Amino acid sequence: MWPNKFDYQRAESIDQALELIGDEGKFLAGGHSLLPVMKLRLSAPEQLVDIGRIDSLRGISANGGLSIGATTTHAEIAASGDVQSMCAALASACGQVGDQAVRNFGTIGGNIAHADPASDPPTVLVACGATINIQGADGARSVAAQDFFADLFETDLEDGELITGISLPNCSDCQCAYVKFPHPASRYAIVGVAVCLKMDGDTCAQADVAVGGATVKAVKCAGAEAALAGSTLDDTALNAAADMVKADIEEWLAGDVAYPEAYRQQMAGVYLKRAVKAAAG
Repeated sequence: MWPNKFDYQRAESIDQALELIGDEGKFLAGGHSLLPVMKLRLSAPEQLVDIGRIDSLRGISANGGLSIGATTTHAEIAASGDVQSMCAALASACGQVGDQAVRNFGTIGGNIAHADPASDPPTVLVACGATINIQGADGARSVAAQDFFADLFETDLEDGELITGISLPNCSDCQCAYVKFPHPASRYAIVGVAVCLKMDGDTCAQADVAVGGATVKAVKCAGAEAALAGSTLDDTALNAAADMVKADIEEWLAGDVAYPEAYRQQMAGVYLKRAVKAAAG
C-alpha cells in the first residue's frame, strides 16, 4: 500500500525544523519506524520535515555521563566504545535492533518517538535511568524515560515537539545486561529484560530492572528490584525476583494469538533470571 500524499521539506537546523513542522506534520530521520506505518496508512501526516542532516542532532559524547543525539543510528551506538564502557546494555540492545540495514539507518530518536512496545532500546533506557531531551516552540524540557513512555505507541511528546537527544548516567560502576526472546521472523522482542546491578562484593547493593515486549510499554519493575537488592543473587533471590517481575508487569501485559499474555508473563520471569546472570557473570 502507498501512503497518502504529503509535502516534504528538509530542515537545516532545529529552529527551522520546529518552524516547518506545523500541526499535522511529522519529523523524519531514518524513516524505519515512520515510513512503514505511513504505507499502512496508520499514520497520514500532511507534511514530513527531514531532520536527518542536522549535525547538532547526531553524535555521542561522554562527559560524566552519556549524551546521544536523536539522529544517531543504532549501529553507531552499538559500535561506540563510550557506550560499551558506560552503558553496555544499551550497546547490546541497539546491536539487536532489526537487521544490519535497519541498524545502519534507523535512529534512536525515531525509535523512542515511535514507542513500539517490542523494540529494544526503550527497555534499557527505562532500566538505566535515561532522560529524554525535547525541544518545542515553547522551549526545551527533559523527561525521565520511565515517564516518557505512556502506553502502546504513546509517549509524552506533544504535537510539534522534537526529541533532540538522550542523556544517560555513567553506569560503568554497574553490571548491566539486556536479553530478549526474539520473534523468529521479525526479531522484535516477545520479551526483553534489562538489568543494571550495583554490586558490593558478592552482594547486590542496588538493582534496576525493566521489561519490554511482554508489555504495552517498557515498565520499571520495583518488586523485582527489591527482591534482588541486598541479596547475593542466589537461586532463592532469583526465584523471588522472577515471581515479583510477573506481578510488576501485570497491569501492562500485551499478547497475541501466537504469544498470549500469560505466556509472555511467565517468560518475563525466565528472562529476568537470564538477564541477572548475564550481568553478574
